[in-house]
Amino acid sequence: MIAQPIKRGAQRWFVAALLAPALVLVGIFVIGPIFISVILSVTNEALTGPAAKSSHFVGLDNYARLLSDGAFIASMGRSLVFVLFSAIIGQFLLGLAAALALARKGLVGKGLFGAAILLPLVVPETVAALAWASMLAPGTLGTLNRLVGVVGMSPIAWLTANPMLSIVIINIWRGVAFAMILFAAAIEGISREVTEAAMVDGASPRQQVTLVTLPLIKHAVLLYILLTTIDTFGVFGLIYFLTRGGPGGETTVASIYIYQQAFKYFEVGLGSAASVILLAVVLAFGLVYVRSLRAQI
Repeated sequence: MIAQPIKRGAQRWFVAALLAPALVLVGIFVIGPIFISVILSVTNEALTGPAAKSSHFVGLDNYARLLSDGAFIASMGRSLVFVLFSAIIGQFLLGLAAALALARKGLVGKGLFGAAILLPLVVPETVAALAWASMLAPGTLGTLNRLVGVVGMSPIAWLTANPMLSIVIINIWRGVAFAMILFAAAIEGISREVTEAAMVDGASPRQQVTLVTLPLIKHAVLLYILLTTIDTFGVFGLIYFLTRGGPGGETTVASIYIYQQAFKYFEVGLGSAASVILLAVVLAFGLVYVRSLRAQI
């Protein structure tokens, strides 16, 4: 027997039923917290003091206070630097290089190479932080200091001497696997006739990458930049575990600043306002990327 086609109305209800569990979870864990943060951001809500007992509406006072706070402005600047160098530049370049290497025929140890790149992606954030804390530990017990000691260098307190550089490198290590997977899938979809035609025309390997491969996978590049920008702005655990935002606030990115205001200084309203501003910045970047992605499609 030939199955009867599902009526359009019944099909819509069927699709809605399938999407309902996911939409409920998004509403509870994404939309709900955003809505609550917006409400708290216009109050003087606190965890201690008179405001903890009876908070009240303060309008845009929290936002005005943040925009005149040099520490908050500096934290946003550090977040931009962190996202730019660790995600948009570092992870992108290394992920693209790894994807191009995996796409080459005859690469010796391709499986082992891919597994080594993927390993940081499956390591829990806490375990990764512990491993890097051991590697960058000051004194002669740190793994990196043992290596530099072989060439006669004195031990260095890496997380104190180069805190921002350290967390940028660690975040590159954590995220390069995602970039590699996304780019490798896009490169796999390029027709071999196109690459062979470029080789016949005498294109060098560099020209093949810049003039053929990158233009053909630009949709994947834009999608990667969108996703990694959103994710990297929210990095908290790795930085907090390693540096607590120090030394001297040098690694106090926006996520650390929000945590400190809300749970160290107990000013929940101010912390919520900072999170809303961060959300607005991320959404602005997201809109730019989405418009660029639509233009490419």
